Amino acid sequence: MIELPTVQIPSGLPEPDADARAHGARVQAMLVRRIEEAGGWLPFDAWMQAALYEPGLGYYSAGSAKFQRQGDFTTAPETSPLFGQALAPQVAQILHGSQSRTVLEFGAGSGALAAALIPALQDLGIRVEYRILELSADLRVRQQARLAPWGDQVRWLDTLPTIFEGCVLANEVLDAMPAMLFQWNAAGDPDLLGVELDPDAQGPSPFRWSARPAPADVASVIGNRMPPLPGYRSEINPQAEAWIRDLGRWLRRGAALLIDYGFPQAEYYHPQRLQGTLMCHFRHHAHDQPLILAGLQDITAHVDFTAMADAALDGGLDVLGYTSQARFLMNAGLTDLIRAPGEDPALRARQLTALNTLLSEAEMGELFKVLAIGRDLDDPLLGFARGDRRDRL
Repeated sequence: MIELPTVQIPSGLPEPDADARAHGARVQAMLVRRIEEAGGWLPFDAWMQAALYEPGLGYYSAGSAKFQRQGDFTTAPETSPLFGQALAPQVAQILHGSQSRTVLEFGAGSGALAAALIPALQDLGIRVEYRILELSADLRVRQQARLAPWGDQVRWLDTLPTIFEGCVLANEVLDAMPAMLFQWNAAGDPDLLGVELDPDAQGPSPFRWSARPAPADVASVIGNRMPPLPGYRSEINPQAEAWIRDLGRWLRRGAALLIDYGFPQAEYYHPQRLQGTLMCHFRHHAHDQPLILAGLQDITAHVDFTAMADAALDGGLDVLGYTSQARFLMNAGLTDLIRAPGEDPALRARQLTALNTLLSEAEMGELFKVLAIGRDLDDPLLGFARGDRRDRL
């Protein structure tokens, strides 16, 4: 018999404060109701959707700090404005090629990327029209305060555009889209993992894992991506793939830069990656226990970039480039932004620290990838001039 994952508190995890515990109790009660309303079993992607995005309760919908030291994780734009400044030449090339001045950012976080990119584009002679589509009301308020100096150059959208020309940005967006969790059973068939109530729970969570046979269409997708390996657990993300296909409906001319951590399919489902890629982040502690701290922690899954490229092609888009974040940023001119030693030693030291974080294989440089997809652009994108890995997808 194949064992299911266990629910436990990872060692060294910080204790939530009283306000966080009270909020977590409200989220937990909501999830209990969801399970009961679903007949006693909730597939994991539905659990992840509710835990992250339930209005007023989910991790991205409530008011907890998420970024930098006081939060749960640090993204590349929060690491240094160098990230957004280095992105500017590539964004400018896409805008010129699409004859547009419009950038659309999905999930803009704290607004750090926009705050660095807008003036960098200005330095390149582009007064950008910056649009943001943000699901979190709390984050939208923070973005509006941070980006107020640019006035009506920055506007927030409530829905997807029907037609768009320009540059689309999605930094660490795909990884937060709810993923299906599966596990191969002893008979060599894939089961979907879901969540049910644990009547004997005495530990950190009233929930436990439960498996049910995957529907035929889902089983077919899984079987096409990897061979049966009893006990092997991983993810697929139909929601992210559908989002990419739909992008092909409204992106008439231009390109989308998708920046996230992940792998091509052959690496994603490597036999040694037995427990998949699902990760949680709480106060800068990473662990693999999504059924605890509901509403208080981030839940993510790495991106299968082969699946995303295939979805783009299905949506009528071209795959314009795929490479590591380090190679992309170097191609775009990141190292040219570092101050000379005599100009400002303190600033140079901070920049060099950020450079290491953004480029090092031990930090973000190799784990994070950049996938460019688009339509009706004539020139090769400069961010992929060297080290393009489309042949590995």
